[in-house]
Amino acid sequence: MSSQKFDSDKAPEPVGLYPHARKVGDLLFLSGVGPRERGTKKIPGVELDSNGEIISYDIAEQCRSVFKNVRLILEASGAKWDDLVDVTVFLTNMKDDFKTYNKIYAEYFKDNQPCRTTVEISSLPTPIAIELKCIATVK
Repeated sequence: MSSQKFDSDKAPEPVGLYPHARKVGDLLFLSGVGPRERGTKKIPGVELDSNGEIISYDIAEQCRSVFKNVRLILEASGAKWDDLVDVTVFLTNMKDDFKTYNKIYAEYFKDNQPCRTTVEISSLPTPIAIELKCIATVK
């Protein structure tokens, strides 16, 4: 079965050699999506010191930015928010961030409720506190 790659000109650039999304059959697989902004080193909700280490972060702001980036990639790939069927969420601080993240998640997914898995990991490739891995259906 062949596949098709998609890249959004609005979502943040990948930090490696991979597309934003790949369609196989009627499924769209998104690469990991974080809260970064396209064309800049800025990460919404993150304050870094001169060595690039996190001084403080706002998980709510990062959540909103991640969801925005997922939407941009879906749209560039011919899908929409309601087409999401599975979301894996990676948090770097489950104890402190889960409650806020879960509340904001409920705002964005109150109508469409894809399957969801949330796991804590020790770090992500950039100084962020959340990343999403999503699967959607697309015609």
